[in-house]
Amino acid sequence: MKNIFHAKFLITVGAALILSACANMGNTGRDDAPVMTDPVENIAPPMPMMPVVVDRLDPLSQEALNQVMGGMGGATVNFAYDRYDVDAAARSILQAQATWMKANNVNVIVEGHCDERGTREYNIALGDRRANAVKNYLVAMGVSGSRVRTVSYGKERPVGTDQDANRRGYTRVN
Repeated sequence: MKNIFHAKFLITVGAALILSACANMGNTGRDDAPVMTDPVENIAPPMPMMPVVVDRLDPLSQEALNQVMGGMGGATVNFAYDRYDVDAAARSILQAQATWMKANNVNVIVEGHCDERGTREYNIALGDRRANAVKNYLVAMGVSGSRVRTVSYGKERPVGTDQDANRRGYTRVN
């Protein structure tokens, strides 16, 4: 009998607490809110919605090379079909890369790529000639040959279905 009384008492107290909490739900304003006398002096500057991140690039990173070169395209030299000669557009890109490399002691890997036409073996050899053409131009511009490695991927790593974009030499910071 005593347990039933305690149970009823606890249920009644719990219900009273729930009802008292719900009684203030519709009241959106508060009468006891502080009133600001001079809003200009007492308002703190607004907090940013997201934390401010200061992006500082490592000057020897791929991102720094891309930024200096005006985006990822600046690290890429395109070649004509079945060619590995450095044309005028490629020379201006490679001159800027050489200037950056001389100002920053960084090693790079030049990747040679081809489009999907031709055999795997032929494209590996053509990609090698393209990568070495880029390396030789950088060396001719005063970059130490020991800082430039080459690798040929042939047609194994296309960037898409655009054949022109796949015929490239890509300079990647090592």
